[in-house]
Amino acid sequence: MPRAWYAVHTIAGHENKVKDVLTRRAQVEKVWNLDIFDILIPMEQELTTRAGKRVLVDKKVFPGYILIKMDLTDDTYKLVKSTSGVTGFVQSGNKPVPLEQYEVDRIMRNLETSKEVPKVSWQKGDAIRVIEGPFSDFAGKIEEVNSEKEKLKVLINIFGRDTPVELDFTSVEKM
Repeated sequence: MPRAWYAVHTIAGHENKVKDVLTRRAQVEKVWNLDIFDILIPMEQELTTRAGKRVLVDKKVFPGYILIKMDLTDDTYKLVKSTSGVTGFVQSGNKPVPLEQYEVDRIMRNLETSKEVPKVSWQKGDAIRVIEGPFSDFAGKIEEVNSEKEKLKVLINIFGRDTPVELDFTSVEKM
């Protein structure tokens, strides 16, 4: 079969370990750069708040999956399937299905834009708790997110009425 990208299901949280083990096994079997060319774990950067500080964290786009660029042969199929942590290929029937090129291109484009502009973890409708300021320990719901100014418009229930309050990203946490 011609060279293509395949999605491989792994045990959730073991994607990096599977990538390392599979890379080493492919090198030992001397199929690295002959039949197996690349292993990708799509990640995007996300801006979150931890302990009152803004932090950039890497988040897996497809938890539990890795993408492998390879020529699908019986040997490479067995090598991938027998790797510790791999639960199987994304397949139709008994045959692994390669990803379409436009899907791979879209994933690569999204990864590039994610590096340039980190994704903001706040979204309209999220339930939050205020951790600092005059409304400390109040709970609310996000009505509006302003990424440029790093501000949130939050509805907080004060005296039985929802009151809109503008807060910094750093002064709230998700509930």
